Amino acid sequence: MKKRALLSSLLVVLLPVATSALADTPAAAATGLGQSWPAATDVSSSGHFRVYVFERAGVRYVQVNDLDGKVRGAFGVVGGQVFALPMGLDATRLATPADTTPAPAAQGGEVVYRSDDMQVIAYPQPSGDLLLRAIQGECKDPMECNIHLQ
Repeated sequence: MKKRALLSSLLVVLLPVATSALADTPAAAATGLGQSWPAATDVSSSGHFRVYVFERAGVRYVQVNDLDGKVRGAFGVVGGQVFALPMGLDATRLATPADTTPAPAAQGGEVVYRSDDMQVIAYPQPSGDLLLRAIQGECKDPMECNIHLQ
């Protein structure tokens, strides 16, 4: 009986904490991919870009917009694999982990999106173009992160 009372007490204490933690994680939108101002939560980790996440049929789509609402590029993630989508002003300047050709030289990258399984780094170019590079996994080791961002 004491175990049941203890378990009930723990549930009463932990349930509000678990519920509020879930509420803080924005749900991925199901529609709006490609739009300038989709009805989705901006999940960007940068104040210079807007990033929207969409999900459908087990595929997650990550769209990067500039602050004017222009779609700059997008990536898809399914089964741990990241792929570039042919959309946005910078669609020809998207780099993924599977790319066999090196991405153009990039300096001053800024992480604009971060999740448990990928990051997107934006590299503004002097021409006004934007290089977007997706890397798999979370960079936890500074040396590893620097290698990916080169």
